[in-house]
Amino acid sequence: MSPRVSVVIPAYDEGKSIVPVLDRFFEAIESECEVVVVVDFAEDSTYPVLLDYAASEPRLRPLISDYGRGPAHAIRYGFDHAAADVVVVTMADGSDDPRQVDELARLVERGVVIAAASRYAPGGQQVGGPWTKRTLSRLAGRSLQAFVNVGTHDATNSFKAYDRNFVREVGISSRHGFEIGLELTAKAKRLRLPVAEIPTIWLERSVGISNFKVGAWVPKYLRWYRFAYGGKLTVAEIRAHDEQLGER
Repeated sequence: MSPRVSVVIPAYDEGKSIVPVLDRFFEAIESECEVVVVVDFAEDSTYPVLLDYAASEPRLRPLISDYGRGPAHAIRYGFDHAAADVVVVTMADGSDDPRQVDELARLVERGVVIAAASRYAPGGQQVGGPWTKRTLSRLAGRSLQAFVNVGTHDATNSFKAYDRNFVREVGISSRHGFEIGLELTAKAKRLRLPVAEIPTIWLERSVGISNFKVGAWVPKYLRWYRFAYGGKLTVAEIRAHDEQLGER
């Protein structure tokens, strides 16, 4: 039986700290689901832990990406190997609320192409995290909603549900960090497709070290931030834009 929801989690060197995160997801999600955790290579400390966990939890699918290293490649690989029509992307650090997976997925089933968990919507909150990262993401999210009406106050947050057919159609150009969420939100806006949000409370990870590289990845975010401000495009024009990016 095909799952109703595929949860894609990129992971890097999480080791045993991923176990309580997986426990919470499998406890919280009520829909028929699979949880696809993608690592870059078999030597990653997360991978043997995933294999042990999967021995008693058939809904867990540990995968090794061959697309290249980094979170963007892992997320792309997860999309391409997900079994469900609705894909929820979330992080391996436990910062996202797994109880919201079902609600996000239902919004996609009702017709939006992206359902975002928003830290900056009324009722949302971000607890902890580096000041620079927190400030930049809040500024980007709120300004995009105010000036462009992208459908969410938190376009940069990775915790989103997607219509998998939409993602297949528009493609993913990102090859670096976690800017995929912003890229797909910007593309939905340029195509004039519906995006919705629910408030979420994001908690800074309590174990391990964040792999978010602010200095290296901010220029990638700015590219898609600017892209969201343009006029209406067709899918063919979106694809042509991505091809031009690939040539640079």
